Amino acid sequence: MRPLNILIWNVRASYLYYLSQAPHNFFLPFKPGRKGDYAGRSGYLPWGDNVHEVPDEEVPNLDLDVIIFQLPQQYAEEQYHILSEEQRRLPKIYLEHDPPLGHPTESKHPVDDPNVLVVHVTPFNHMMWDNGDSPTCMIDHGVMIPKHIQYTGELKRGLAVIHHLKQGGRKLGRDIYEAAYNRVPLAVVGMTAEEMPGGIKEVRQKDLFAFESHFRFFFNPIRYSSLSLSLCEAMMIGIPVIALATNEIPTVIRDGVTGYCDTRPDVLIGRMEELLKDHEQAFELGRNARQYALKRFNIQRFVDDWNHALSLCIVSPRRQWLASQTTGV
Repeated sequence: MRPLNILIWNVRASYLYYLSQAPHNFFLPFKPGRKGDYAGRSGYLPWGDNVHEVPDEEVPNLDLDVIIFQLPQQYAEEQYHILSEEQRRLPKIYLEHDPPLGHPTESKHPVDDPNVLVVHVTPFNHMMWDNGDSPTCMIDHGVMIPKHIQYTGELKRGLAVIHHLKQGGRKLGRDIYEAAYNRVPLAVVGMTAEEMPGGIKEVRQKDLFAFESHFRFFFNPIRYSSLSLSLCEAMMIGIPVIALATNEIPTVIRDGVTGYCDTRPDVLIGRMEELLKDHEQAFELGRNARQYALKRFNIQRFVDDWNHALSLCIVSPRRQWLASQTTGV
């Protein structure tokens, strides 16, 4: 397909970086101060030449093909301030990163429009939202790791990668992390991680993969959230994962094969103790995790799925095809 001009806000920088591996031009609006979703190309990610930032007041002058929203206020309010009337008639996608954050089964998605494609990032999220009349599809994560990064696991310590764990509380598993920390050597990295026991000041993205490859296992204590890219990246490196068996995790972690998952924290802590004693077992689980990640989270599959969704939007301006696309790409 021809390269498309896509307007998208910088909401989840890591996801946007992987999305930008698709052969299209991505335009990121920014404002003075570069806060929130108007941060443009800010941060430490190696943005490609196809990622452009544009002052918000210049957005109406862009020749665009598709608009991708990611936050309710972008769809409900900001499009009427930042887009021209002609641009508001363009094909639209709402990229939903999270499961319902209100009632888990009765939450209606903020977009209920037969002319807007809602893209979910996990099957669990897709199933839990009440999407109303919006057509939907699911596109699994895609990640990539530099070829020279390999799991070594010589450090007898587990690592969690979670932003704002202290503030996230029970939702992000703060209490579960603390209980495990009191029994086994653990560390956590991410924004404000230094506020937690074992917290390490945020490691820059370009250094994170090499940094985490030395830890014996990756720990995901999160009770309720979407599938984290950091977990997918850890598996791609070949790090065995120990995680709560919630949300999408049971479809990703095959217990005893690609890592360990359970809803009993004490069982998971026992598995941590096992891996700290048995380096070879950790290697075997990590090898299996990497093989699974190479298949499920393959970056080319991710790009192909996105190209398919985008092409459907562009080819059918009236989006009459959407009614038949509700089971996935």
